[in-house]
Amino acid sequence: MSELPPDLPRLRTLETWLQLTLDQVRRHIALAEQQAAIQRASDPPPAPPEWVVQLSVGSEGRPIAVHVGGCASAGRRARGISRDQAIRALTDGLEPCALCRPDTELGILG
Repeated sequence: MSELPPDLPRLRTLETWLQLTLDQVRRHIALAEQQAAIQRASDPPPAPPEWVVQLSVGSEGRPIAVHVGGCASAGRRARGISRDQAIRALTDGLEPCALCRPDTELGILG
């Protein structure tokens, strides 16, 4: 910013102008945030992956079971995998979920 005026009346005027401008900017920010929240609320949530692998607790995060996408028993420690990866995991001996039966969905009879 350039040099400020030296006298109090002009400094007070500048302060008032800055306050009004700041208030206007804050109103625009609030409006933009409301519009963004409305947009987020109207966007459909992403579809769950077709297949997920459940990971063990710990830093290793070893695969412990295969689930159909959206299965609640997969828990939060799960990641999406492709159909081919799910088939490969099940044929390699990874446990299928007893509730959602991904082996049956994939046509793998154990």
